[in-house]
Order: sequence, then structure tokens, then C-alpha cells
Amino acid sequence: MGRNGQAWHRYYASGVPQQLSIPNIPVHGLLDDAVARYGRRTALVFLGRRTSYRALGREVARFAEGLRALGVGRGDRVALVLPNCPQYVVAFYATLRLGAVVVPTNPLYTESELAHQLKDSGAVVAVVHDGAFAQVDAVRGRTALRHVVVASLADALPLRARLALRLPVARSRELRGKLSTPLPAGADVVRFADVPRRPPRKGGPALGPVSPRNAVAVLQYTGGTTGTPKGAMLTHRNLVANAHQVRAWYPQLRPGRETLLACLPMFHVYGMTMCLGVAATAGARTVLLPNFDPALVVRTLRRWRPTLFPGVPPMYQALMKEAEQHGPAVKRALRSVRYCISGAMRLEPETVDRFRELTGAHLVEGYGLSEASPVVLANPLNANARPGTVGIPLPGTEVRIVAEDDPGKEQPPGEAGELVVRGPQVFAGYWHEREDSAAMLHDRWLFTGDIAVMSPDGFVTVIDRKRDVIIASGFSIFPSEIEEVLLAHPAVADAAVVGVPDAYRGETVKACVIVRPGSRLTERSLIEYCAARLTGYKVPKIVEFRVDPLPRNMLGKVLRRMLRDEHQAWESSGSAAFETSREPAAADPVAAPAADSVG
Repeated sequence: MGRNGQAWHRYYASGVPQQLSIPNIPVHGLLDDAVARYGRRTALVFLGRRTSYRALGREVARFAEGLRALGVGRGDRVALVLPNCPQYVVAFYATLRLGAVVVPTNPLYTESELAHQLKDSGAVVAVVHDGAFAQVDAVRGRTALRHVVVASLADALPLRARLALRLPVARSRELRGKLSTPLPAGADVVRFADVPRRPPRKGGPALGPVSPRNAVAVLQYTGGTTGTPKGAMLTHRNLVANAHQVRAWYPQLRPGRETLLACLPMFHVYGMTMCLGVAATAGARTVLLPNFDPALVVRTLRRWRPTLFPGVPPMYQALMKEAEQHGPAVKRALRSVRYCISGAMRLEPETVDRFRELTGAHLVEGYGLSEASPVVLANPLNANARPGTVGIPLPGTEVRIVAEDDPGKEQPPGEAGELVVRGPQVFAGYWHEREDSAAMLHDRWLFTGDIAVMSPDGFVTVIDRKRDVIIASGFSIFPSEIEEVLLAHPAVADAAVVGVPDAYRGETVKACVIVRPGSRLTERSLIEYCAARLTGYKVPKIVEFRVDPLPRNMLGKVLRRMLRDEHQAWESSGSAAFETSREPAAADPVAAPAADSVG
């Protein structure tokens, strides 16, 4: 278990086991167990509509039969291009019930991003939010999609609210515009509500049990060791194990009596494990929010009194700001929260202290990555938590720090090295990417690419990343993708992208640009150019127009660290050597965590 393997166990909260017996069930077995144990209790709340576990189980079974009638069978990939909503939960479990594979997909993706993920995964069906249909339809011909199923958030509202939306008044029209997007006439789609009504297909795909240990449940797209998104193959065993590991970290949870606030997007593995897996194991009532809006969250806190609130640091910071601006009412609303686990980016100790003072809740930092389903480490939910660290290994998880130049050499306590992980949550490899899989996995050890140190008693501090992935507001951003867009601009001769510190987002995107001789280029025009081609959170917020060449090594590779160091020096000296843009160039949500990190 590594040099310090036993040391950390004494810091576990009372009731947390050192090892776990993981049930040999598929992911949808978590829901089946919850239906059997908590059938009458509320499983989901969405904008006022409640669904019991028993009703959810029935909806999943019917939708699975409908997907089967569409030709979905074992091993087929089904893309879910949806925000948090009841349709996501139903489609997720229904897909797995057929032995098919879920491909979670960000509904904010651009056409090029969608095209890559849909084509690479070979998805045959996409279940799509109507607001994302146009982008999916535009790339449909480049994919293997046979059917596009369209869901509307308005359809998930309670009956009274759906009827109110039809009223010919301004307020109803405004809400309709927020909750639904009209489809073009003659669109080749299947409505979500019509899927369970499909007649059975003769000779349809056969049903049968899957092997939890070997069968892939989810293709979670992530940057891995390069900037090209690739599908991390997460098996049923991986996801069930991590759900039980995280559930065990909360021994004080009251089965069937907790309420989980689901702001984390379920298309990300962190949101999927916390808001689906852990919620099911605890029989929790899950309150779904389609996006993170502080005012909406406060109203939700008042109405539903959630006790569990997994999130990312900007969420907690935004709520503290709400409390400062609006006073005692917000503070009272927050007092129901008991446990919070934060990931995706560094959680400052000051945030922990302020949030605890405001709410009385345990707010602890954890660490993970998509390839580990995702949670690996977390601070204990007791007085042993150490803010500033990412905590200690979860039950059944082994962690080592190895020398960067000698992976077989374990570093002594306090010495920096690469963080490697082994446990039942570690993925099976990348979809169609043997070389990248081999680079990440050695003897079942997952090489994370993160540089860390471990204390003598097992607490881990992440100090750097081997990869140059930028993590801004919890989103994972790959510099090479942005550079490709910049270099396609006719006025750009050379460009490099780095992440630089930002007080609110953790990091923000900086573009270092060399303009072609004789060309003119402004910061605004370049940002607008990028905004038309990239998802909002990837658009550069800081632009430096350089005269000197970009620093490169003898092989021609840009030395990003030098660019980051230059920026830090300029910031420290107050130099105006580069132009900045602090206004969002496009939608820049903070709700979603990084695609390949939970810490």
C-alpha cells in the first residue's frame, strides 16, 4: 500500500472502514437497490416536480424498452447531451440496463467539439436537450447516429407549471424561452416522451446480464496525457466501487433521509458519481439544478433544505458573496448544509474557514481524475482535515509518490514526485488508444501526471501538473485546442496559450500572440474570433501581443513554464506589457468541474 499506507487510517472519521467489500453489481443495480429499499421516498426534485424512487424505476424500465425498440443493444454507445434534469437520470440508467454505454456530453459544446466526441465514440443514439439540437443536427452526417432523441426541460415540470407556460402572457413567454427551444419544421427527431411508446422491435437486441468487472459503462471524455479528448473507459465495477468508497467517507449519513443539491453537471464524472452513484447508495433525495445560479441556489436551499452539497470552489465563494450582500436570510438558508466535498481546483483554507463560520458545515477538499471514476483522495470529515492538502486515500485505494525520472522509485515523505494510484475505481484504459493507455497504466497503477508530496502520515499536497492543462472555474482546458484556433487566424504568425492565476476562476486563459508583419489585430477582434469557434470558458481572457519570439526548446516546443513565469513577473511589477480582458467573451459558467480532475 505504499510506504505510508497504514499511517493515514488513523485519521479516518469514526465509522469509515479501511477496506470495502464492493458488491458485484452493475451501475443500474445501485438504482434497483434504492428502489427496493426506498421506493416511496422522493428520488428527484426538479423545479418543483418530485419523482419517487419507485416511479423513477418504472420510468427507467420503460425508457430502456423504448431504446431497445430503437435498436440499442449491448455495447452500443448512447450520447447524453443534456444538463441536469430528470431525463438525464432516466436515459443514463436505461442505457446501462440494456448493456449499452453512456457517453456523457457537455450540451454547451461547439459543433467541432460535438463532432469529435460523437464520431470518436461511435454513438448510435444521442439524447439531446432541445437547446443543443441545432449543433448536434449540424454534425449528424459526420457521425454514426441513427436516432436523435430530443428532450425539453419544460416537459419535466409539474403539470400545473406546464399548463402555466402556455398562458399568453409575458412572464410565460419568458419562461418558455428559458426552458425550451423550438425545433425546425420537419426535424428528424424522436421526442423523449415518445420513446417509451415505441412498439417492440421484432428481433431486437437481446437482453442479458453484464459482467460488472469487465463491461464498460461510461466513456468519459478527457484530455488524458495530451490535449486531444479521448474516452476513458469506466467499467460498472469502477463506478460502483467509487460510489461506495465515497458513500463510506460519510458514515454519518442517514439512509433515506438526506437531501443532495446537484449543481455539479452530471455529464462530468464528478457530478455523475456524487449526484447519481452516491445519492443512490444513500437513498438521498436529489434536487437537480440545470445550471449554477447563486440566487436560484439560495431559493432551493430555502425550499428543500439540502444536507449534502458537493461542488467546486467558485460555487462556495459565490454563495458566501450572496450571504454578504443579502444578509441573515441567506445565512439561515445555508445552515441546513452539513457536508461538502470540493474538487476540480484548489480550495483555499480561507474559503474553508469562512464557509464553516457561515454554515457550520464540513467543507473539505478532495482529489481525483476521470480515469479514477473520479475520487481518489479526500480530507476526513472530522477535526483531522488539513486545509491546503487534498487529503488521504479513500478506503481500498493505494497511493504512492514516485520519482519522475524513475517510476519504480518511491519518494520519501516530503519529496516531490508523480502521484500514482491503484484501486477498484481505476479505469480500464482509453477507447481505441492503446499507446495512451499504456502511458497511464503500469501494473494497474494509474500515473496521474500530477506532481505531489506526501507527508509522513499520508496527507497529499498537489504542487504542480506535468501536463499543461488549464483548470479555470473547474473546467479542463487544453492549450493546443485554443492554439489551433489562434493559428488559423490570417493575422497570427505564432501563438501559445497558458493558464495564469486568477483570484476567482483559479486559473484563466492567456494567449501570447505574434502578429504577422503588416497585419493589424486588436484584442477585441481576436477574442470575438475565438468566441465564435470555442466554448465560452475556453476563450482567452488575457491577450499579450509579443514582439519577441515565443520561448522554445531545441526541439521547437514552446516553453509554457517560461511564459507563466514572465506573466507572474509582470503581475508582480505592475507592468502593462500586455492587454487584458476581464469581461466574459461568451457564456462562462462555473457549474462544471474539470473534465479530468477533481482536485
